[in-house]
Amino acid sequence: MWNSAKGLRDELTAQLALMALGIRACMYCGGCLSTGIDHFEPLTQAPLRAFDWLNHLLACAHCNSHQKRDLFPRDEQGRPLLIDPSSEDPDDHLELMLATGTYEALTPRGEATIDVFGLNRDDLVRSRRYAVIRTASMLRDRSRLLQEGDTERAGEVLVSLLGQPFAGVLHAMLRYRDLPGAALVLGGQQVVDMLADPTLHL
Repeated sequence: MWNSAKGLRDELTAQLALMALGIRACMYCGGCLSTGIDHFEPLTQAPLRAFDWLNHLLACAHCNSHQKRDLFPRDEQGRPLLIDPSSEDPDDHLELMLATGTYEALTPRGEATIDVFGLNRDDLVRSRRYAVIRTASMLRDRSRLLQEGDTERAGEVLVSLLGQPFAGVLHAMLRYRDLPGAALVLGGQQVVDMLADPTLHL
């Protein structure tokens, strides 16, 4: 039934895209453009959840078809080990290391999620490192434009900043902002000051 429900799948994809922050990014890796719906709990294990709204996530083809496939590890009590990004905070299980672009596991669930989705594969790590540089540069540009009184262009930079892939990088930078040595890690005090902008705290 799911395979033949193309109209419904298209409508679900559109609704999930409207709910996404920024671009329609994969809910797992955060960077690649999502191309369709993934069932968080695979249909092979839970066929009755095929049309369950809470079991639908936007995912890129790589994470869905090449990484996860039908993998769905569980703990000894049968509870899912993968993080459900729609119902829990990944920061409880994962930490993004801005200097390297890699994720480190804080819990066994974080470890399973990194492993199943290949969150530290080379292309993602490289892209996250570039995103750190790009985000810091955009924050400095926004600071300069605001100082010059060019609120229109500063607003355009903000829209671009919030719409870029790898929103997790900006989120991690916000978390680092108040830590000792933040200016050194984040690219200068100007960047730290701009991260206090309440419009970034969505």
